[in-house]
Amino acid sequence: MLRFTKAHAYGNDFLYVRESAVAGARLDALARELCDRHTGIGADGLIVFEPDADGASMRLFNADGSRAEVSGNGVRALGAILMRDSSTHRDEVKVQTEAGTKRVSLVASESAGSTRHDYRTEMGLPRDLRQTRLQAGGELIELVVMDFGNPQTVILGELPNRERFARLGAALERHEAFPAGTNVEFAHVEGPQTVRILIWERGVGPTFSSGTGSCAALIAAAAFGAAERDATVIAPGGTQRVEWRDDSVYLTGWAEILFDGEWHRPIAPAT
Repeated sequence: MLRFTKAHAYGNDFLYVRESAVAGARLDALARELCDRHTGIGADGLIVFEPDADGASMRLFNADGSRAEVSGNGVRALGAILMRDSSTHRDEVKVQTEAGTKRVSLVASESAGSTRHDYRTEMGLPRDLRQTRLQAGGELIELVVMDFGNPQTVILGELPNRERFARLGAALERHEAFPAGTNVEFAHVEGPQTVRILIWERGVGPTFSSGTGSCAALIAAAAFGAAERDATVIAPGGTQRVEWRDDSVYLTGWAEILFDGEWHRPIAPAT
């Protein structure tokens, strides 16, 4: 029996299990099994974590079993779980990820009795931010690329229709220019303080929301698309605030713990 917690932020959902509970397991296979939306529990990813004095360390597996360095929404929801489960009152935790340390701070509850709480996460700064041009999906495309703890590719302009979104998202995710794959955001600057996005997540496909993707979209829009460095980013799942400051990019939005559960299938050991 494996105990887990399911939580989400704006529909970007994750399953959380303790590292000690899955020691010796084949985690890529476990992620595929648990995250399957028909025969499993269903989620965009599996986060394996272990609490420590300051918060926790974590590893992230996408729904297809591939590894990811970090997820802003996943980190925020883990912060919510850690604060809920702490034996002492805590309103801030540090989460060690493969993209560095992220600090999650409780801001406020949405309303009295709400299961959703707002958090502000210190996400770090972009690296290797640049514009480029690639042939992908039958088009020559202007892109903004960066390393934001994980690889990000942003297409600025009018949002695509469903066919173009799927075609370009899939083509760019595994383009030869990105040996480790890339996350893809389509970003439309509606005004200096408003950016609307669609997300194609590496290892997942279309997602309702992405924390790192929202940050990357704002960075690209502020650097090359006339947006301000403090703006709201609207994804299909909802709106988050992104602040690109000199010391870090800060992501503010809600997370919600949905339920705790038990998985009764045998867990495949690593071979």
